[in-house]
Amino acid sequence: MARMYSRKKGKHGSKRPIKKAIPGWVRYDAKETEALIVKLAKQGLSTSLIGITLRDSYGVPDVETITKKKIGKILEELGLVQQLPEDIQNLIKKALAVKKHMQTHKKDMHSKRGLQVIEAKISRLARYYKRTGKLPAKWKAEIEVV
Repeated sequence: MARMYSRKKGKHGSKRPIKKAIPGWVRYDAKETEALIVKLAKQGLSTSLIGITLRDSYGVPDVETITKKKIGKILEELGLVQQLPEDIQNLIKKALAVKKHMQTHKKDMHSKRGLQVIEAKISRLARYYKRTGKLPAKWKAEIEVV
């Protein structure tokens, strides 16, 4: 939340530890962690949800320190990558919810502005992913409420 008078965010919040060593209390080694990642990916979880589940349920603080690879890289090597990047998927879901809201509340101009901002974010991200090769060159976001 922003400060009351300066409107700046500040440097609060938790930080990751600087030390990149595997803690002694972690029960899983690299192979077991990769097996857990594959299991969770086959259940349909996204990369961020896999990380959260590993942290909260399995006691794996940081996958990268244990496996020396990120979750996305592990899934990419095993061919379990989703079609769309996760951030674009989440923005498309958000835009669909706002469009559905706009069908019943046609004069809600604040939501209309929010929808324009979300669609602009989607197009900027799509441009980046097309440039890096994660999306095909002719990909176009189709956000239609059924």
